[in-house]
Amino acid sequence: MIYIKLFISFLKIGVFSFGGGYAMLPLIQEEVITKNGWINLKEFVDILAISQMTPGPIAINSATFLGYKIGGVLGAVVSTLAVITPSLVIILLIAHFLRKFKESKYVDWFFKGLRPIIIGLIASAAILVAKNTIIDIKSLIITLAIFYLVTYKKLHPILCIVIAGGLGVIMY
Repeated sequence: MIYIKLFISFLKIGVFSFGGGYAMLPLIQEEVITKNGWINLKEFVDILAISQMTPGPIAINSATFLGYKIGGVLGAVVSTLAVITPSLVIILLIAHFLRKFKESKYVDWFFKGLRPIIIGLIASAAILVAKNTIIDIKSLIITLAIFYLVTYKKLHPILCIVIAGGLGVIMY
């Protein structure tokens, strides 16, 4: 039964998410914490941190880690397949029809209409993570320092992860 619930939950996430992995995070949070109570918010933030540090898309990594936490290896497989299935089907359909309609003003309007939604979902994910990881002045300093290094100094994200980890060890 848990595998069916996992599949349906992550299939819904895959169907109703536009804009990539970060846009999926609020939907994942709603499904696994609020609706089903499979994990708590602290565990969710920890899984997000691991998902960001491991190679691959964050949504797939999150689905895999969450599925494993909830249902073991089979749960990981089920969650991962469920979250990628809608994208795979949609991309195949779009590829087939986009050639025919790529100059359509309606298609252009549709994609322009999705942009604000995607920005909102990504902002929601950023706020969620910030609220649960910036717990004191030290974590705020690390956050601002890494934001500056990535945004303005264009340091590689992997290097920034190492720097943030080192700062965490030193400051805590």
